[in-house]
Amino acid sequence: MGAGKTTAIASLSDIPVVRTEAANTDRETADKLTTTVALDYGEITLSPDEKVRLYGIPGQRRFDFMWAILKERAKGMVLLINNDAPDPIDAMLTFLDDFADLYDRGGVVVAISRSDIAPSPTVADFAEAASIAHPGKILPIFTIDARDAGHMRMALMTLVMNIEMRADYGSIQTPEATLL
Repeated sequence: MGAGKTTAIASLSDIPVVRTEAANTDRETADKLTTTVALDYGEITLSPDEKVRLYGIPGQRRFDFMWAILKERAKGMVLLINNDAPDPIDAMLTFLDDFADLYDRGGVVVAISRSDIAPSPTVADFAEAASIAHPGKILPIFTIDARDAGHMRMALMTLVMNIEMRADYGSIQTPEATLL
């Protein structure tokens, strides 16, 4: 929550973003007026017959029913982690565990937002924790600004390259799905 998912989808989408915002009742976790309660949806049109569908799903566990629905057909995920959250490394590790099957059949990229506000933990700290918890996984980790379309395109292209590289090496379990 508060990592910039809605903003990230808006910075990438070729269409107006479909948003499901409601009043934020969890102001202790993130001091913002609204929060996503179902999903944000956008699209990138690659050709008349080809689209990348973008889904931003809520980060709070109380909305985890949406995780199961949306990850079912997803091919990959850009995991946005709010660096000024109380324990962002633990949040990353929890989400990596919750979405382990998505990694196994596609790919995951970790994009750390709000590092301009909270410069610590560093990318190296995240990478070390991920390599200890998930040894042998190819997991790109870097900082982004969700408002910057260039940063978000870099995250998305890193995800695509990660999926393609892992597919070439035969380390993906089920190759057919759509991007998350």
